[in-house]
Amino acid sequence: MKVFIDGKYYDEKNAKVSVFDHGLLYGDGIFEGIRAYNGRVFRLKEHIDRLFYSAKAILLEIPMSRAEITRAVVETCRKNKLRDGYIRLIVTRGVGSLGLNPNRCERPSIIIIAGKIKLYPQEMYDNGMAIVTVATTRNLHNAVNPAIKSLNYLNNILAKIEANNAGCEEAIMLNSEGFVAECTGDNIFLIQGQRLLTPPLSAGALYGITRGVVMDIARQAGLEVTEPNLTRYDVYNADECFLTGTAAEVIPVVKVDGRVIGTGKPGTVTRRILERFHQVANASGEPI
Repeated sequence: MKVFIDGKYYDEKNAKVSVFDHGLLYGDGIFEGIRAYNGRVFRLKEHIDRLFYSAKAILLEIPMSRAEITRAVVETCRKNKLRDGYIRLIVTRGVGSLGLNPNRCERPSIIIIAGKIKLYPQEMYDNGMAIVTVATTRNLHNAVNPAIKSLNYLNNILAKIEANNAGCEEAIMLNSEGFVAECTGDNIFLIQGQRLLTPPLSAGALYGITRGVVMDIARQAGLEVTEPNLTRYDVYNADECFLTGTAAEVIPVVKVDGRVIGTGKPGTVTRRILERFHQVANASGEPI
């Protein structure tokens, strides 16, 4: 594997960062997870736009333009002969002092890794997954805003630990008001009749790229798409439930907190959305 670090490519064993990098010391940085399908990088512009929005939010000056990063992502895929896979794009604050002050960091560092990812086993896509609600509250907007894809993912990791301890791969996180925000690494959707419901961004949901694609697919299929505040009551009584994410794609949920969702099997609307998502993903994107 060839890894891009600040304009140069390194073999996997030599791809290293300094122990004084503030991304390592303090989680001071941002990232994007991106997918490649059928020789194309899916929704690359949207991912890079979101990267720059995250950077602006934490006052991080990315030392490359959008066009330069686009070319670097595509070239990293080429060097790794990647046609279908996962790309991790990272920007750290860079090497600095042991103190918190970000102004001591001379130059941000850009890292691009292009490889493979398998988030969930295939049987969960076929039969659905069971998830739980955890006690770890989603970050407050006036703390570490959930819209920022920062390298500090401890909030999500603590929730993931709770999920794993409960024997699950994923978990619902609530916000401070008790409304459903998102899962530890995925957005959540409900089907009620001919309506598609998902938590609003104001509830603590990430500005998910796959989330947006799925909402467009649902509208084109004639579903009413809404973003109301949702409680666990709404989740338990949904006809169908599924999660979305770059790595997860679209995965059905059939049980939440011991409550069976719908028929207890992946629903027909979920399956149609997943099928259409694969069609869109395999037919569009930045050519490698």
